[in-house]
Amino acid sequence: MGTEESTGFEPATGDGPPAAEPAAVRAASVRTAFEGLLQIRRLTGAGRPDPVAAPAPWELNRPVRAVALALERSGAVPSAVDPSGRRVSAGYRVVSSGESAGSVRVEWTGPPGSGAAHDEEEALAGCASALRELGWTVLLYRGPRRRRYLEVEPPSGLSGGRGRA
Repeated sequence: MGTEESTGFEPATGDGPPAAEPAAVRAASVRTAFEGLLQIRRLTGAGRPDPVAAPAPWELNRPVRAVALALERSGAVPSAVDPSGRRVSAGYRVVSSGESAGSVRVEWTGPPGSGAAHDEEEALAGCASALRELGWTVLLYRGPRRRRYLEVEPPSGLSGGRGRA
């Protein structure tokens, strides 16, 4: 039994280890998880004109996981860390330290010399596009040292629960 069968699918948030499974296996797992997410949207958004156009309550209660799944499904590359916590690859990182309740922050980060700072504008634009297509509200900010990041939150009119990861 593999890790996924014993612990369940976890989308890559950018703070975990590099993928241990073959890319095709991971892609199939992501595809299956995303189809499940769309089915949840269909079932919970039945009263809306387009039930899959906005995040479902499940997503609002787990915004880090929902945003990470959306990004991984879009083909964006997650960052990764080694067992000591040292960043070993450049990519997106989803954290729960958004400015408001239920929001998350998406950064483009990597180890020193990886070029992450140089790539962040284009990479974050791709992330923003993928998230907006799925009904999330996405705002681009500049933080310390002029590094860009995205603030991702539910569209107005939708509110999450406790904002758990």
